Amino acid sequence: MKLQFNKREPVYIQVKRHLKEQIATGRLKPGEEIPSRRELASQLEINPNTAQRAYKEMEEEGLIYTEKNLPSCVTSDTKKIEDIREELINGAIEHFLQAIEPIRLSKKEIIDRIKIQYDVTNRED
Repeated sequence: MKLQFNKREPVYIQVKRHLKEQIATGRLKPGEEIPSRRELASQLEINPNTAQRAYKEMEEEGLIYTEKNLPSCVTSDTKKIEDIREELINGAIEHFLQAIEPIRLSKKEIIDRIKIQYDVTNRED
């Protein structure tokens, strides 16, 4: 596992977002074990405290759980997983809309252009 970290936001937030994306896309399945904090830190070449902070926040949000001395696992709560997906989609849309705001497109223009680009990008559909 390798991530390209940006300097604009804390690394633990980027790690958390990456893991959320893995859960939302099904690459990490409900109930699946995830790497230990030390393993994750080693894989990503980050401080173990950074991995610990990302895991701690994800546990507080109910996205992962750890029982006693067992490995941490992805939640099996399908509602939580759907919430992650919605959060990521809404965040991407918000970011997109903020980026194109200076261009001042109408809602119809935005939707039409998204449809065109979607068709170009997803030719197999």
